[in-house]
Amino acid sequence: MPDDLDARLSAATARLIGRAPLPQERIGIAVSGGADSMALLAAAHHSWPGQIEAATVDHGLRPKARQEAEMVAAWCATADIPHAILTPEAPIAGNLQASARIARYRLLDAWREARGLAWLMTAHQADDQIETVILRLNRGSGVGGLASVRGRREHLLRPLLGERRATLRAYCVANDLPFVDDPSNIDPRFDRARLRALLAEGDLIAPAGLARSVEALEQADAALAWMADSLADDYLDLGDRAAVLNRTDLPSEILRRLLLKMIEYLNPEAEKPRGPSLDQALVQLLDAKTVTLADCVITGGGTWASRRAPPRKSR
Repeated sequence: MPDDLDARLSAATARLIGRAPLPQERIGIAVSGGADSMALLAAAHHSWPGQIEAATVDHGLRPKARQEAEMVAAWCATADIPHAILTPEAPIAGNLQASARIARYRLLDAWREARGLAWLMTAHQADDQIETVILRLNRGSGVGGLASVRGRREHLLRPLLGERRATLRAYCVANDLPFVDDPSNIDPRFDRARLRALLAEGDLIAPAGLARSVEALEQADAALAWMADSLADDYLDLGDRAAVLNRTDLPSEILRRLLLKMIEYLNPEAEKPRGPSLDQALVQLLDAKTVTLADCVITGGGTWASRRAPPRKSR
């Protein structure tokens, strides 16, 4: 029953952090105003009264977004929940959904730190996870990408991954919660919206089975990360503005991770290369060629040496 959501949320959160939230810990809830996040907000308020704060990000992409954020603020005021409306400093550009996601998490993480919140919860649920895994499979993601829809990543919690979208909507209706339907969810310009419409035609994918697969991928990803960390201790030398990998007769997935460690050390602010560009670089490095990735120059062969690329000359 939808009314059992409060108890399931408490149990899921305890599993993710290994215990129940402490009475002195405050919990931030990211709330868009949709049914999923409004259900999370209300259930969290019931589970941990007096410990909840909420934030809504207005990306400035839709005329009604501010109105929806103010709807959330009004409900929070009736429940005595502190609420903030966050807006990006610069307009969202480029790939709208990807850029908006990056801006959203930056704003929410800065808000969490400024407010001294122990945890940040988002309302990702089982249907979101299905869509994300399929989209990433379609884009050729590896183990790390397919395992990245995690229940917990440091302070970020996704305690609703075991819940279906219809269940959360029913909870909102049963508890007379206001919510809005984001028109981008049915906008055919976006891959996720088209996939969502396709999945709605049938129930071919079992969320529980997919969740078990994602959990197995998470464990495999953690094992690969542990192996890469161990090998980095032995074979990766990080010096003054340079990084050297002294062993390259390793599986390609391990080399991929070690290469990313080199780049992150030399240029921590750079966006991590991925996909075909990273795969092509690995092939070239194993062929003793020199490549440039994320403003780093890497020379291949039996040993890989990397350094920051010189700054481009202005014309």
